[in-house]
Amino acid sequence: MSAAALDYLLSRRSAKFVQAPGPSEDELARILQSAMSAPDHGKLRPWRFTLIRGDAVERFGDLALAATKAAGLPLTSEKEASTRRWLAQVPLLIAVACRLDHSNTKIPEHERMLATGAAVTNILNASHMLGYAAFWSTGLGTYVEEVAEALGFDSLDYRFMGYVAVGTPIDAPQEQARPDYRDFVNEWKGA
Repeated sequence: MSAAALDYLLSRRSAKFVQAPGPSEDELARILQSAMSAPDHGKLRPWRFTLIRGDAVERFGDLALAATKAAGLPLTSEKEASTRRWLAQVPLLIAVACRLDHSNTKIPEHERMLATGAAVTNILNASHMLGYAAFWSTGLGTYVEEVAEALGFDSLDYRFMGYVAVGTPIDAPQEQARPDYRDFVNEWKGA
C-alpha cells in the first residue's frame, strides 16, 4: 500500500449531514462488496443489510419515530424535528444487523458482532474512498423491536445494530485531532 493511500484512509471522518447524490448502483455494489472482505471467524458472514433509499427514507423515518414514541421512549419535539430535517437530506440508509444463527454453537455471538462491525468499517472506508461521507448511527429506533422487525430483523435471529447514512457531505469534513495511538498500546514482554 502506498503512503498516499494510507494517508487517505487516515483522513476518513464520520459525517452525519449528507445529501444527494448518493452512490450510483455500481458504486453501491462496490461499497457493499467491500463488506465481504471483513474478517470473519468461521466464514459465517453474519452481517445483513437492508437498503433504504429515496422516498423510502422519509417513510421509514415516520415508522421509526412512531414506533419509538409507541415504545414509550423519550422523544422531544425538537429531537423529532431535527431527525426529520436530517432524514430529508439523506439519500441512502444502510440498516445493519448481525445474524445470530443459533445452530452454530462454536463461534460466540460477540465474534459475530465484531465481524459485522468490521464489515461496516469496510463500508465506511469504501464510501470515503469513493468520495462520499458516511455516518454509523444507533439512533432512530435502533433498540425498538418494531423498527428492527419492519426491516426484516426479528429479535430472535438478529441483533439490529443501527444505520449507515451515505451521501455527499453537506459541509467539508473538519480536521479532527486524533489521539496518539501510544496512549492505547502496551507491549507485553513476558512475565
